[in-house]
Amino acid sequence: MLAGAVIAGILFTWCVLSQRLARWSITAPIAMMAAGIVLTSGSDPPLVFDFGDWAGFERAVEVILALLLFVDATEVPGGAIHRERKVVGRLLGGALPLTLAAAFLVALAFFPDQPGWVLAVLATVVVPLDLAPTAAVVRDKRIPARLRDVLNVEGGLNDGLVSPAFLLCIAAAAASHEGSPDYADAVIHALEAALWAVLSGCLTGWVAGWLLRRSWAGGWAQPSAARLGVLSVPIASYALSSFLGGNGFVASFIAGICIAPALRHLPGDALQMADDIVTLLTLALWFLFGQMINDEFRDGFHLSIVLYALLAVTVVRIVPVILMLAGTDLPLSDRLFLGWMGPRGVTSVVFGLLAAVDLPADGGGDFIARVMVITVMASILLHGLSSEPLSRLYARRRPSPPELREAD
Repeated sequence: MLAGAVIAGILFTWCVLSQRLARWSITAPIAMMAAGIVLTSGSDPPLVFDFGDWAGFERAVEVILALLLFVDATEVPGGAIHRERKVVGRLLGGALPLTLAAAFLVALAFFPDQPGWVLAVLATVVVPLDLAPTAAVVRDKRIPARLRDVLNVEGGLNDGLVSPAFLLCIAAAAASHEGSPDYADAVIHALEAALWAVLSGCLTGWVAGWLLRRSWAGGWAQPSAARLGVLSVPIASYALSSFLGGNGFVASFIAGICIAPALRHLPGDALQMADDIVTLLTLALWFLFGQMINDEFRDGFHLSIVLYALLAVTVVRIVPVILMLAGTDLPLSDRLFLGWMGPRGVTSVVFGLLAAVDLPADGGGDFIARVMVITVMASILLHGLSSEPLSRLYARRRPSPPELREAD
């Protein structure tokens, strides 16, 4: 209970000072991570969390990811997809596969002793985007609206598209560690789980969306009930998929895509409850992430991991984005911005934790978790602290409105 009170107190303190802290690019994830590092460090820390109950912890982080993917999928602006279909198509259909390939090849160069499938899992862990650490950027009017729209669409779909690849690589890596020369069974099982997830997500998302839309149009539902109804959809899709043998967080992502059209006919705040709960749960996870950092640095760290992490959050994404956006009407500065603004966050944390659970310590689980921690920490610092300077740079480049120039 003390831990819960401390986390809530830290969150409340950040909320009270959020506007002033934003001037120094101190986001809520940065504040919670820093608090977690301070309060769980030392030989006798004030707080300590036992991750020994992996089964319960695994289920908890899966639910957090399921809710996050659902909200991301529902918040993807349909109009932006249509307007920027060429740019978004190149980012998701070209830059994303290239980024995964680059992350794998760089890992192969840095960690040649690790099995290939373990490095493939690592690539899917360090690549997914999470805009939460730099959420101020996509709401900052100083950044051109077009770039914010593209980031919103990419951020909403990127992690959901990587999820099936992560599951396939995990299945193959587990089979490889067990000494099975044939990966067919593992891959077939992963594909079956993905199929059940898609079916569960489509069923719950479409049916729930149709019922909520008809209920609201007929005056049968109250606004608060509509918010609860939307919140129940990712939980239902997760539970149904898990019962059928599918993957819960993939099902929740599919459910979000299927229910998104119906949300436009519901109250404007229908998604607000789900969004607030996701924010609260992910911030608690950031606090726990502070202890993970302490655990990884307790016995020192390897320079190769730090260098790989820095490359993973910079060059590994920037180069594919610039290459794939060549030939568009975006100037080089905007392409650089989109390439740089690829923060890693909760999705990478959850994928890394799931890899640590599903793969034994000597089978790459501990290695992936260690690299994930350093990568996410580097991303939080680099992307979080650079968001405000980038916004100021765009503000200086933007011409003054005519009415302001006349007033001068």
